Amino acid sequence: MAKEQSVVLVKPDGLQRGLLGEMVSRFERKGLKLVAVKMMRLTDEILDHWYEHHKDKDFFDELKSFMKSAPIVAMLWQGVEAVAVVRKLCGTTSGREAEAGSIRGDFSISQQLNLIHASDSVDNADRERKLIFKDGEIIDWESAAEALVYSAAERS
Repeated sequence: MAKEQSVVLVKPDGLQRGLLGEMVSRFERKGLKLVAVKMMRLTDEILDHWYEHHKDKDFFDELKSFMKSAPIVAMLWQGVEAVAVVRKLCGTTSGREAEAGSIRGDFSISQQLNLIHASDSVDNADRERKLIFKDGEIIDWESAAEALVYSAAERS
């Protein structure tokens, strides 16, 4: 089975609330592998590309301002069907509607202040990865736990 990569951003509200460790722990416990991580401040240039599908909406400037209000932590998680797995762990966009047990379901009650971003498709994950990480920042490594997380067929 093909391994995928998913970009995760811990948004300013998630970082400010001290939830980074909880989020990382959930992805690790699920069996995903962290292959890149960095703390950064998002720029207008990155945000204009990241949210280009929202550029004509009323909330675009407010969204950009929020995403620049504090640092974010960007991560790249890898695993079999990682995009879908990460999205499920994050929960639906609205914290009020997110499933109990998901990150948003357990820690958010807002539509916009929803703590975390996760790639919504393999194509978007690739686009987002290129906006955030340089090739030298991504480290593909062998995890000893993979033999305990995936069956032999899933690892091949």
